[in-house]
Amino acid sequence: MSLRALVLSQGVDRKVSGAIETLPVDRLPAGDVTVAVDYSTLNYKDGLVLTSGGGLVKTWPHVGGIDFSGAVEASDNPAFRPGDKVVLNGWRVGELHWGGYATKARVKGDWLVKLPASVSTRRAMAIGTAGYTSMLCVMALERHGIKPSAGGILVTGAAGGVGSVAVAILAKLGFTVVAATGRPQEGDYLKALGAAMIMDRKELSEAPDRPLLSERFAGVVDTVSGVMFARALAQVKYGGAAAVCGLAGGASFPGSILPFILRGVSVYGIDSVMLPKAPREEAWRRLGIDLPLDKLDSTVSEAGLSDLMTLAPKILKGEIRGRVVVDVSR
Repeated sequence: MSLRALVLSQGVDRKVSGAIETLPVDRLPAGDVTVAVDYSTLNYKDGLVLTSGGGLVKTWPHVGGIDFSGAVEASDNPAFRPGDKVVLNGWRVGELHWGGYATKARVKGDWLVKLPASVSTRRAMAIGTAGYTSMLCVMALERHGIKPSAGGILVTGAAGGVGSVAVAILAKLGFTVVAATGRPQEGDYLKALGAAMIMDRKELSEAPDRPLLSERFAGVVDTVSGVMFARALAQVKYGGAAAVCGLAGGASFPGSILPFILRGVSVYGIDSVMLPKAPREEAWRRLGIDLPLDKLDSTVSEAGLSDLMTLAPKILKGEIRGRVVVDVSR
């Protein structure tokens, strides 16, 4: 038996090259479940792996893809049987462990989640780690006690993968969504997802001149960090919260402690990689209910394995709208 994969190699200049190859199944890494992969996707972290390795990959050659969906082909894990529809997000798959840019994958069954009946394998990758992370952000704001009546929710990087899905979920749940983007041409797209207001990223592009600005947002879903998060944080209302999941704007931010100690603002760090299984399953259950799948479809473009090396630099530059579903058979 064989599989088809995008095999990555790193040269002496640290630049990554890729070639589609046919490999024997015994080249797959160790694991107790083998999955016939239908789809994968393209995330920011995938872009790093495909262009430079990003310091994430330790052994070459490598098969990337931090997400995949498909059907169980063989299992030594009692929790899974052949034919089960499954999804994988995180667990350093596509980084330390071969990932979803192949027609087959072998992983630990504990890393897999069975898909809700309402979510197909294609839609699972339209959701992907980006959408799953969005749901974790929304759940964090809900646990904090934020309700639609509390006021608007700011979503930064709203036209990207995480942001697009967050806008759609929050709008369906009845929240007033303020979508911040550096791409004003995406205004109609974001409004179709449910955004009530479009904010130009320029409004958040300068560090706050005061530690506290006028109270404006009940909550924030931040996918960017950096200066943008600092300015957003200074505008969160008393008792509000921010769910933080990205660092496209840098790992640090020029913020102040005053929003925390004078306004009682809370910040929830969202990790989607090593999250235990129970909250993963709850997030996917909620995605099957609270994500408007018809609107999700409008965020999706499709690609094949042969397109990934070209698309990777674009996602790092913020030039990809919404979600890219990768048909691994192409």
